[in-house]
Amino acid sequence: MARYLAQIVVLGAQVLGRAFALALRQEFAASRAMAEARGRGRPLSAAESRVAGISLQEAKQILNVSSLAPEEIQKNYEHLFKVNDKSLGGSFYVQSKVLRAKERLDEELWIQAQSQKEEEQKPET
Repeated sequence: MARYLAQIVVLGAQVLGRAFALALRQEFAASRAMAEARGRGRPLSAAESRVAGISLQEAKQILNVSSLAPEEIQKNYEHLFKVNDKSLGGSFYVQSKVLRAKERLDEELWIQAQSQKEEEQKPET
């Protein structure tokens, strides 16, 4: 009986180890793809933006903004982050979603700035 129990524990540990290794490889691949996209300064595809963890539309909904106005984004972010502070009775989960939404919108603003720079640097023909 103990032998079977030991085999089950060992098998379970192997399965968990393989799953963890696979998840780690996927995360490394996703972060490498994001770094490459940032390095090229090109807009992210829909699949790549999902790699970032949150879509642009979802980020806008979380922060309750309709446009990519940096002042409005920052104002809403600060308010939502403060009211969801765990020490004040807020939700850590919601606070982390607010942070991820802000990061995603900041990424979009950065992409737009890079695109605008490239447009300005193109020679007129």
